Amino acid sequence: VQLVESGGGLVQPGGSLRLSCEASGFTFSRYRMSWYRQAPGKERELVALITSSGGTTNYADSVKGRFTISRVNAKNTVSLQMNSLKPEDTAVYYCMVELSIRYWGQGTLVTVSE
Repeated sequence: VQLVESGGGLVQPGGSLRLSCEASGFTFSRYRMSWYRQAPGKERELVALITSSGGTTNYADSVKGRFTISRVNAKNTVSLQMNSLKPEDTAVYYCMVELSIRYWGQGTLVTVSE
């Protein structure tokens, strides 16, 4: 199983970023996918998840209305569109899939700052 995130970077407050996660090594279309984040000095937290078909999504209260998770099963890709970014969104963002165990990507850093 391999998960490779991309799309992080430095953005000003109020700006937008789109993160992507390319998956391989398992049947992507059969599994729920999630985005987590970990800010400095804090525990890793769930940001958003999407069911295998893409029909159901859930979000942390802190990102509802600003972030959108989506997936393209034909491309083995899950994305996180992040709008109206705030400094408190600064974190390393991880893609995760749970098969028999949890698999994580290497993470991509998002920094929201002036």
